[in-house]
Amino acid sequence: MNLRRITALLLRYLLLYRQSWTRIMEIFFWPVMDLLVWGFLTSYLLQVGSSQVPALITFLIGSMIFWDLLYRAQQSVTISFLEDVWARNLLNIFVAPVTIGEFLTATFALGIIKVLVNGLVLALLAWALYAFNIFQLGFTLIPFVLSLMLMGWAMGMVTVALIMRWGHAAEALAWGIPFLVQPLSAVFYPVSVLPVWLHPIAWALPSTYVFEGMRQVLATGQAPWRMFWWSLGLNLVYLIASGVFFRHIFGIVRQKGLLAKLGME
Repeated sequence: MNLRRITALLLRYLLLYRQSWTRIMEIFFWPVMDLLVWGFLTSYLLQVGSSQVPALITFLIGSMIFWDLLYRAQQSVTISFLEDVWARNLLNIFVAPVTIGEFLTATFALGIIKVLVNGLVLALLAWALYAFNIFQLGFTLIPFVLSLMLMGWAMGMVTVALIMRWGHAAEALAWGIPFLVQPLSAVFYPVSVLPVWLHPIAWALPSTYVFEGMRQVLATGQAPWRMFWWSLGLNLVYLIASGVFFRHIFGIVRQKGLLAKLGME
């Protein structure tokens, strides 16, 4: 891999945000709206609820912030690809001496920046509006966020591969795939509330271990390292599988000329 080419791609994607305030809105608008809705809902529950509601509020706001970090990591890969499709720049990217690995690495780096910026903004708002301190998770915050980013990148590669294969008709998957796994990831509730037959599917998702682990830290103050290692192991499997799937689909698309068709439509 060439660091200069990766940096050039990353700067290109970053400059898109500098030139358009609507793209900046895309980063902040929906996360902030979600935080406001969930935050005010939990504030209402605090007013009318039982003694267990304060813990519920902490779980909901923490889960909302974590979910958005996963979503931003996935979007960094898919939206970067779609930006090139919409600008009819896709062919220029792959005609240039840019490898698949360099392209993906640039989108991963963009995801890290988005996650850090989004996470900081949401953490400050949650603290200012609801007195919720995400940093009470302590050192476990770092591995949990890392695990969510890895899963987001894996989903992003699968999504981009499907869009390359099926064209513009599959673009909605860029926003749909994350929400396909959300109900099974136990984001806002424990796995125990799911039907029993869904438990194996839920525990096959790395994100489930992160959200369950987050609730355990907030409830007991103890770090569930076993859950983190399970999450990391699954993420490594899915990242490798996603990379193989992406490369396989890319080969098919290039052989059939579908990449040129997608870039010109």
